[in-house]
Amino acid sequence: MECFSQGLFGELKTENPDLQIESIPSSLFTDEDVWHVAAKDLLPVARKLKRSYPFLMDVCGVDYPDRAERFDAVYHLAHPQLKRRLRLKVRVAENQEIPSLTPIYKSADWFEREAFDLFGIRFRGHPNLTRILCHRDFVGHPLRKDYDAEKRQSLTTPLEHSFAAEHEQMKQGIHEKDYLSDRIWINIGPAHPATHGTLRFMAILQGEVIEKMDVEIGYLHRCFEKMCETHTYNQVIPYTDRLNYCSAPLNNNTWCRTIEKMMGIQIPERAQVMRIILDEFSRCIDHFVCIITQILDLGGMTNFWLGMRAREAVYDLFEKLCGARLTVSLSRVGGMGFDLPDGWVQQAKDTCKIILDARKEIDTLCTKNRIFVNRMVGVTAISEADAINWGFTGPCLRATGAAVDLRKDQPYGGYENFDFDIPVGSTGDCYDRYMVRMEEIIQSVRILEQALNQIPSGKIHVDQPGISLPSKQNVYGNIEGLMNQFMHVIYDVQPPKGEIYHASEGANGELGFYVVSDGTSHPYRVKCRPPCFAIFQALPTLLKGHMLSDVIAALGTVNIVAGELDR
Repeated sequence: MECFSQGLFGELKTENPDLQIESIPSSLFTDEDVWHVAAKDLLPVARKLKRSYPFLMDVCGVDYPDRAERFDAVYHLAHPQLKRRLRLKVRVAENQEIPSLTPIYKSADWFEREAFDLFGIRFRGHPNLTRILCHRDFVGHPLRKDYDAEKRQSLTTPLEHSFAAEHEQMKQGIHEKDYLSDRIWINIGPAHPATHGTLRFMAILQGEVIEKMDVEIGYLHRCFEKMCETHTYNQVIPYTDRLNYCSAPLNNNTWCRTIEKMMGIQIPERAQVMRIILDEFSRCIDHFVCIITQILDLGGMTNFWLGMRAREAVYDLFEKLCGARLTVSLSRVGGMGFDLPDGWVQQAKDTCKIILDARKEIDTLCTKNRIFVNRMVGVTAISEADAINWGFTGPCLRATGAAVDLRKDQPYGGYENFDFDIPVGSTGDCYDRYMVRMEEIIQSVRILEQALNQIPSGKIHVDQPGISLPSKQNVYGNIEGLMNQFMHVIYDVQPPKGEIYHASEGANGELGFYVVSDGTSHPYRVKCRPPCFAIFQALPTLLKGHMLSDVIAALGTVNIVAGELDR
């Protein structure tokens, strides 16, 4: 595959010899290619790459305050069938503008706004370059290195909604001239049962049809990435729990796999299988939460208790393993934090049956229910090409017919040893998203049944000073063990200088971490690529022309988890 990116590089240089691009050899991570691109050449390079790399997975910034061109704008490109990623890096001075990629990749919209909000990088030609995670009275850019991590800024003044101009026009014009006009502005959330206090929709309606819509996020923004810079790599693990708290072990494991890949660590086979088991149980309960809360918002309460019963059975497994249920911090860099207690495997097998029973009951109640089908079919349908352009991944992308799944396309952590299928839809509407998740529960249980029957014996963590804690007997019994314990607790792991982007198939799509290491025990920069961030930005566009009631149906099927969305 290396010749593929090199071939594209050669084509670009041949077509336009004046392009200022440089291909950096990937000596550290052979599945990642890195190109340095001059700001003036970003658009032509991106247009050329769009044909081979249809996914723009992420856009982020990195701050180097001692450098003349202070920032790196970093773009992560991907193709589902390629086993490689391409990272574009553009150096940007503090007062410099770089072209927006929104005319080429729709997914660039919110990601560029985030880089502007948190770093102050300006994107020329962006349709709405405003803050997105911080409030609009916020002063400064929190992910810059000179911004104090302890500094808090509360919102103290009321802000107008996004449609201030339209609202003023309606007040002064339409309603005064035509009392029969049914064009109105309406606010949905954050104090709404379906938005859970963390999302806000603003819509202009023509009767009950949505004419225009915008969304406000950031209610749960805690600047996770800033906190990562002030903590060691293992100390970050509890913070990953609080991204997608509906499937916390998936976040733990993805983070640990990223750092292990950066350090060249191969964890024991037992730990690999344990992680897969935890990942798939997490996927099941995440899908259940998505399905049952969406059905509850549509008025079906019985399904909520069915799915919660299965979810609680999985939480019983987590609690027996580590003592916690929701935010578990089960993994460690180098393996697992806890081994399986006696009886755990049999309880896990019994839990698989509980999951399948709950899924069957929900299927019986809803899948062919006339009311449910009428509320779901045809609502916010999207084509495969448009979904890719928006940056959809996971069940929302597979609902369009694209059989894209990192566990198959770019296997990690031992997934290549398991037999399972990738469910796909055809129309990309709400009903297809529901059906894909329902079928994925079956496939996850299929993986679980294989894994639970072949858990190897052995260690759960690499036995290497500086990566793993020594045994208590070793700590108490000799000075070398005591010193290793002290050094590991104080300094933690220290990956080599470099950068990496690693992704896993999260319950809602591609969950990726971009990590820049300066060789110390603290990350220099961490960027989390949350799956629902790219998906949610498309929802206002997809809802245009639909009824107001369709907002609730659609919101549930895209599975927004605010901790992951806002970080």
